[in-house]
This record gives sequence, C-alpha cells and structure tokens, in this order.
Amino acid sequence: MPAPVPPPSAGGEPDATQFIPRIPGVPVGSRWPVADPDVLRPYDALATQVMQRVDLPLVRPGEKEPDKKAPSLVKTSGKIAIASLISRITGFLWKLMLVAAIGAGVANDSFNVANTMPNIVFELLMGGVLASVVVPLLVRAQDDEDGGEAYTQRLITVAGVLLLVGTVIAVIAAPAFTALYVDTSGKANPALTTAFAYLLLPQIFFYGMFALLSAVLNSKNNFGPAAWAPVINNLVVIFTIVVVAILPGDISLDPVSLGDTKLLVLGVGVTAGIVAQAVMLVPPLLRTGFRFKWAWGIDKQMKEFGGLALWILGYVAVSQVGYTINTRVLTSGSEGGVTAYSNAWLLFQLPYGVIGVSLLTAIMPRLSRAAADGDHKKLVADLSYASRLSTVMLVPISAVLTIVGSSIGVALFSFGKSTPEAASRLGSALAICAFALLPYALVMLQLRVFYAMKDARTPTLIMIVMTVVKVPLLYMCQGLLDGDHIVLGAMMVNGLTFVVGAILGQVWLWVTLGNLRSKRVLGVILFTVVASGAGVGAAYVVGLLVPDSLGPILQAWVKLILQGIVGIVVSFGVLVALKVEELAPATSRFTRLIKRK
Repeated sequence: MPAPVPPPSAGGEPDATQFIPRIPGVPVGSRWPVADPDVLRPYDALATQVMQRVDLPLVRPGEKEPDKKAPSLVKTSGKIAIASLISRITGFLWKLMLVAAIGAGVANDSFNVANTMPNIVFELLMGGVLASVVVPLLVRAQDDEDGGEAYTQRLITVAGVLLLVGTVIAVIAAPAFTALYVDTSGKANPALTTAFAYLLLPQIFFYGMFALLSAVLNSKNNFGPAAWAPVINNLVVIFTIVVVAILPGDISLDPVSLGDTKLLVLGVGVTAGIVAQAVMLVPPLLRTGFRFKWAWGIDKQMKEFGGLALWILGYVAVSQVGYTINTRVLTSGSEGGVTAYSNAWLLFQLPYGVIGVSLLTAIMPRLSRAAADGDHKKLVADLSYASRLSTVMLVPISAVLTIVGSSIGVALFSFGKSTPEAASRLGSALAICAFALLPYALVMLQLRVFYAMKDARTPTLIMIVMTVVKVPLLYMCQGLLDGDHIVLGAMMVNGLTFVVGAILGQVWLWVTLGNLRSKRVLGVILFTVVASGAGVGAAYVVGLLVPDSLGPILQAWVKLILQGIVGIVVSFGVLVALKVEELAPATSRFTRLIKRK
C-alpha cells in the first residue's frame, strides 16, 4: 500500500506532527503513539488514511458526546493580546503623565504606596482566590445539571458580601496600613500616604467584582470584555491626571489636607477608573443570559472552594510579607525609590501582560477541563506548549530590555517635574531585572497548572521558599547599598526570586505529573537564547554608533529606537532561520495580516 498522507494540523498550531501509521493487526486504542509526544489527539484523526472521514464526533459506549471544539489557543490569546497591549500602553501612559504632573519624588511615592494598598487588601481577601481557582471550579461546575448556575450565584453572593465588609474595615484602618508599609526613617511622608489611602482603598470592592465577573465570563470562553475593560479604566485615569496637571499649585506636603484639591481629584479619579472597569462587565454578562439572584448556603462545592481559598490566602499572606519588607526597604532609601521600582516593574510586566497574561487567560479553561477529566497527558501537553510559546516570545524581548533599559528610563521619564538622574535610575532598575521575564511567566503558568488540579497547597509552599530567599537578600541590599542604589538591588533580588520559583515549580510538577516533555522545552530555550544573544550583540554594536553630542534625552531616544528594532529583528530573524516551530503561529498571523492589506 502507498504511504499514508498525514492529517493536517489541528487549529493551525505548530504542534502538527507525523503520526506513526497503525501496524496491521494491532488494535486501535487511545494510547496509540505519535511522533511528537506533546501532541495528544484521538486516534480518529487518522481515519482519513484509510477512508473518507465523517465529520461527526466518535463516542464510545458509556461516554458523553464531546463538546464542540475549543477555540485555538493561539487565536484566542492573540485577540486578548491586542486588548492587553492597548491596556498596557494606556496604563503606562498615565504613569508617565503622573510623573510629569506631580514629579517622581515624595508625592508620587506616597500615591504609589497608597494605590498599592487596595490591591494588597483585595488579594488578602479574595484576589488570589478569584484569579486562581474560581475559573477551574466554575468549569467543573458546568457539569452540574443546571450548568453551574446555582454554584455561580452562591459564589457571587458570598464573595460580594465579604468584599464589601473587607472594604469598609480597610478604609477605617488606613493609618495602620501606612504604618506597616512606610519606613519613617527615610524621606517618606506617612500623612500624605494615609490621605491617599482613604480615597483609594474603596477600590477593593470593585477590584473584587471585576475579578469575579471576569472569572464567570472566562469560564464561558468569553474573554473580550474583561480584556478591554482596563482600557476604560486607564482612559478615566488619564483624564483625571490631565485635570490634576491643569489645576494650579502642587499637592501640599506639609500640612497634608484631605481637602487639597489636587489630592482629592487624583484620588477620586483613580478610584472612579476602577469602578468603570467593573461596571463594563455587567452588560456582557447579562447578554450571556446570566441573571444574579441572592443565594446563600454551603454545599459540597462551596466547602471545596473554602478549602482551596484557605491555602490561597496563605499564599497571598506569605507573598505580602515579602512585599511589605520590599516596600519598607525602598522607603528607607532616597526619595523616589518606590516610584522608580513601581514604574520599572510596570515596564517589566508590559511584554508579559501582552503575551503571558493573554496566553494564561486563554489556556486556563483548557487546563481546567483537562484536569477535571483526569487527562494528565493533555494537561502536560498544554503546559509544554504554553511554556515554549512563552519562551520564543519573551526571551528575545527580555534580552533587548537588558541593553535598552537605561535608554527607556531617560527617554520616557525625563519630562515635566522629573529629573534625568531619577529617570536613569529607573531605566537601570529595568535593565537589571529584565533577565527574570521568562522565569516570572513560567511561575505564573505553573501556578495555574496546580490550581487547575485543585492543588492550592503546593503554590503556597513554593511561595514560602521564594520569600525565605527574598527577605534576607532585601535586608542585605539595605545594609550594603547606598540610598540611590537600593532600588537596583531590590529589582535584582526580585528577579532572582522568580528564577528560584520557576525551578522549584518545574521540579514539583515533574514529581506530580511525571514526564513534562522538558527536553523539548529546554531545546527551545537554548535556541532562543542563542538567537537573543545575536540580537543583543547587534544592538550593542548599533548603540556604539550613536554620538554623545546629541544630548542625553535625544541620544536615549535614538538608542532606544535603533537598538530596539535591530535587537528584535535580529533575534526573531535567527529564530526563523533556525526554523523554531513555536514561532510559526505568530509569523503566520503576521503574514496573513500583511496579505490582507
């Protein structure tokens, strides 16, 4: 017989492989081997080799009819990435505008510390739970007779009441939060931080509702509204900062008054942005047919949710120990340290927010379904595929950030009331921690796999190890570095912590799931590092050609543009030349866009 023709790739993803033809006499089974162990498809995909395929799902006796084919991971994450990109750009824009409007000193430090408090309290209350285990539980609840409707109603009721009570208590306790996070031995302003906190802490309730409604929509494979809502938030904040910049005078540092016009406008406007972000999800949720009803009561599923939630809260509590010490170390140094760290971390997360978050959002329902079905092979395949996609997309960007980090700081943050020195320190902080971009993405992915398996204990234990590594190193930075360089040390420590977490998470998953197809992941990492090294080398040579006579700001812009373009083009060009398959989805989509135009 002539050699059979292999079936086409499913979903246009790069895991298209040559199936090993069936040997005559060997019974057909779901465990039939494939050339690429990362691809796990049912054997009926080979039916086209012997007969015309009938496009009907094959159902074995006793099995439920399979659901409709899930949307392609690459296509779904690509759509989310567009919204995430716009969200990150507008979010970064208002950070730039805020530095220009009020400077990068004590006022901005106070705002940043206070604006982080709602996130911290929200995470301690429900944030980690909502972001981590709610989607897997909602996906599992869809197997109930009512499609998970009753479970969703009870979840919203309990979580909403808890968030409301927690928000009220947090606002009352604003001075205590300031005392916890601000080291008064430095140049921080606790009174101003507390004033901002009173205005910003009400965000907790709306952060929670946004996360909860996002989880409900995501469990229904509806990702668009939650991806675009932060853009509305950022537009509201941008308008707020424009008003702050137009208002005369500066925010009063001594005395501090909650009635200060600029302070009041900034605090209320930023909180209004979070309110708008949450409200944006209500119409899409109603369009799905969902109608909220108060539902109380504790059943087996809610008890399961509570058990997982306790471990998640433990995870968040441990992580906040590290964050608290990190903030106190930063506020003990020179003024502007918190702002430099915050903005450098924002820039660090920009590529991850566009690529990594989009990928995680799209893959979480798939991981949850594979775990719910007990299909560990499919779970490992999705984990391996997501790891490789993250590698080829993030490592080249990480390498380029290392060489253009300083230029980014000077080019973007040397305007308004900021200074070139503060901007340069921010850029250096970004360059120092850029190496941790892939480890950070892998840690986030690994945590999602644990949560999909309803294992909330292991992530907490991993976070404990990471915090044990982080805290002594932070105090070492405080003791050994001068005030201006503490922020650089803190960023380096943060990056090293995620390297430790990624290694530990991979080992733990190997113990739990067995073979993780790590050889292929390591191979992709090796090829990508080589390509990124070539890109960095080319970018460095181009940077030497830029004359110093241009002045610091213009020189920074020229270096940023030239080195960024050359570094990215060379890195991805080498990956294409090496025929790294995981790059195929991105290149094919880009090619189709060009052809359309």
